[in-house]
Amino acid sequence: MTETPSFFWKDRLRASGLHFCISLGIATLAALLVFFLWYPAYYREISGGRDLFLILVVVDVVLGPLITLVIFNRAKTWPVLARDLAVIALLQLVALGYGMWTVFVARPVHTVFEYDRFRVVHAIDVPREKLDRTPAGIQALPITGPTLLSLRPFRDADENISMTMAALQGLPLSAQPELWQPYAEARTQILQAAKPVAALKKRFPDRSGDIDEALARSGQTAEKALYLPLIARRSFWTALIDPATADIIGLIPLDPY
Repeated sequence: MTETPSFFWKDRLRASGLHFCISLGIATLAALLVFFLWYPAYYREISGGRDLFLILVVVDVVLGPLITLVIFNRAKTWPVLARDLAVIALLQLVALGYGMWTVFVARPVHTVFEYDRFRVVHAIDVPREKLDRTPAGIQALPITGPTLLSLRPFRDADENISMTMAALQGLPLSAQPELWQPYAEARTQILQAAKPVAALKKRFPDRSGDIDEALARSGQTAEKALYLPLIARRSFWTALIDPATADIIGLIPLDPY
């Protein structure tokens, strides 16, 4: 006896819906890993983590259940149906694994004070052959969110030239591990390089509210706070600086140049 069209689509929709719920549950677990460990807070936007993950979710969560909707048919023998579903699950897991790996290797690992500005460094930016030059006490590629670092002064003119030439060829100074040092060792230089937020508000009066809102969350005021540019993956941001400790107290999507 052949399957009636109503039962035919009812079974397919039920199977596809179940597949969707399972995929959504797995995607939720992946989102917790991505947004609370690898790309916390502002870095979801600064480093493009949100965009990368959305692409992953659309492909994995939507495409898998749609394929199930197309191929599910109880008229098939169980071994054949089980094989088809297993192939879909395998393809989906491979796609998820590849997508998560892509998000992982593109994660931010450090926010580095680069003499007169900040730069966000991503795992993929740091040459693997230079990882062994990372100073003791600094984790080269952390997986629990970006850490704050600074760059030490150049040892001599030759190092200055070689590092600068590498930067001109596409390797930023902040992605060269041999230059890294603890953030605290550059606090004086950070405060010297930073500029008053009050001047920033005068330059960008239309963003004054955003600046005040970011400062309010930290308990600082525009009259005392400082700022420095921050180079993100595809844009410029502004880092708000505590005038006493040189800590970053807020980040706003504003190009201060």
